[in-house]
Amino acid sequence: MKAKEVHKLSDEEILLEAGRLRRKLFELRTQAVTEKIQDTAQFKQHRKDIARLLTERSMRAKVNA
Repeated sequence: MKAKEVHKLSDEEILLEAGRLRRKLFELRTQAVTEKIQDTAQFKQHRKDIARLLTERSMRAKVNA
């Protein structure tokens, strides 16, 4: 997910997407314990996407405050 895509999302969509990515990251960690992960780069990508979403949320909160 690119920063431009994050800017277009509403506040509710940002929260939903962050929750979805957190669940996906949890599932990846679970799979890493139980089976072999094919694409380990997914861990880093999901963490970065979550950070982008949370950064956008905090920037909007600062502007609106």
